[in-house]
Amino acid sequence: MSEDKSAREPIAEDARIDALEARLKAAREREEERNRPKATGADANYRSGNRVLADLLGGILGGLVIGWVIDYFAGTSPWGLLIMLFLGIIVAFRNIIRTANVRPGDTPPEG
Repeated sequence: MSEDKSAREPIAEDARIDALEARLKAAREREEERNRPKATGADANYRSGNRVLADLLGGILGGLVIGWVIDYFAGTSPWGLLIMLFLGIIVAFRNIIRTANVRPGDTPPEG
């Protein structure tokens, strides 16, 4: 009796099920890649701090240099220097505020 085959044969795998499993696996891999953190812990904080420092120093030094050049060639000392320094500080703080408003893992807005 144990040697008798059952009347029902096992159902063969359907190609649609295989395709569905392959698509699900690919979707899971894409989702894991998308949710993987870009930078973690001290590394992200260190880069963020360097970005703020570079924005601040770049704005101030850029304003000083451009203002000095304007004063040198136009003879408007010290007004070109003061105005460009003021504009450089404004641009630096605007960049710092924009950087601070970006969520971790997102790319900062361009422009």
